[in-house]
Amino acid sequence: MKRRAEVFRYVGLDVSADALVGHYRLDDRDFIERVTFEGVGTLETPAVRAVAELWYLIAGLSYYKAGAARRVDIGTTPLGDRGRALLHAALHDGLGEFAYRNDLPLGDVVIEGGSATERCTPSVDAGRALIPFGGGIDSVVSVAELAGRLERSLFIVSPASGRFSPLEETAEVTGLGVVRATRVIDGQIIRNDDSFFAGHVPVTAMITLLAVVAALASGRGAVVMSNEHSASVPNLRWHDADINHQWSKSWDAERLIANAVTERIGDEFVVASFLRDRSELWVAQSFAHHERYHHVFRSCNRAFAQAREMRATAWCGTCDKCLFVNLILAPFLSRAALRKIFANEPLSDPARLDQLRVLVGVGLDHKPFECVGDPDESAVALAQVSRLDEWADVTGLAELAALASPQRNFDDLLTPEGPSRVPAHWLR
Repeated sequence: MKRRAEVFRYVGLDVSADALVGHYRLDDRDFIERVTFEGVGTLETPAVRAVAELWYLIAGLSYYKAGAARRVDIGTTPLGDRGRALLHAALHDGLGEFAYRNDLPLGDVVIEGGSATERCTPSVDAGRALIPFGGGIDSVVSVAELAGRLERSLFIVSPASGRFSPLEETAEVTGLGVVRATRVIDGQIIRNDDSFFAGHVPVTAMITLLAVVAALASGRGAVVMSNEHSASVPNLRWHDADINHQWSKSWDAERLIANAVTERIGDEFVVASFLRDRSELWVAQSFAHHERYHHVFRSCNRAFAQAREMRATAWCGTCDKCLFVNLILAPFLSRAALRKIFANEPLSDPARLDQLRVLVGVGLDHKPFECVGDPDESAVALAQVSRLDEWADVTGLAELAALASPQRNFDDLLTPEGPSRVPAHWLR
């Protein structure tokens, strides 16, 4: 029987020329996380430290979750109102899926401590940006669409176990420079002690803040995220709260992170998602035109396991992510082109039918805990594919499309929707 811890403490943050080291304590157990940077100047500046403190607070959730302590003591870590709002949301919303899967509501958690913050105003170049790059269609589209608008470099985070091959190969196709960070997670978490709770943490929020650190340490004035509109759509409702696997990619998280960064270093630095007002179908349409990436990109999460020996060397063709990417690309690429990309065909696989039903909102289960579009997007994509002659032999597609009831149509999803924080100079 796993037992909740009593207190999780933020013990201290060390900042050296090229590394951040966070120290944490869960009751009587200590944890350390280290992130080492390549391709930047020194981290030992007031502005970098100010943002690094935000990263330190959010990164701590990787260790907090092991015991889900009832008290969180941030000690003397500087924390303003906006930073506190980010930490509160990251704990309660960013760990929403973790809480749901462990049947462990976190409404009783109290956050204590903190000291006053002082704003540091760095000198940055608004025309130079870092783009966190994951090797999938979203970040590829951001890189491609921003050509000629910003001076772009990629930001890649790798685990201590080594770089991810498909990500590196896709990054090489861009021809852009790369700023790197290597994240060394405490081995106790990697080994997953039987007494620990386990589950999803807001990794994208952590990566976003590491990207801001790297950008500041190299004089850049922006971090370009690649999180689209439907990342804000929750998977389900539980204990009167929305549970969203993609919370740290959501509109709410983007605003909270941007506001917390502004509180620390002023509003000259921009953190925004280039794809915020775009659908997954819009992204897929754009990606279809960038053929030089088709042979190399990978969105299947089984290629990105922490342990090198667990990493898949090709699209698995069976997970929800493979199925979803196959689905949204099918309206824009020929069936033959898709087979060449995937080396399999999830859409025509009868074993994937129940998964497809869930993706389009016909299945009895909630949207998968994966980075996939909302059911309406998937249903629209399925309706479009089911009308294509080359898919006519897969009779299950038309039958399922007839059962789905999307609220929008295909053309609606190819136009901007919802708010965006993208500045005008990114769009010129």
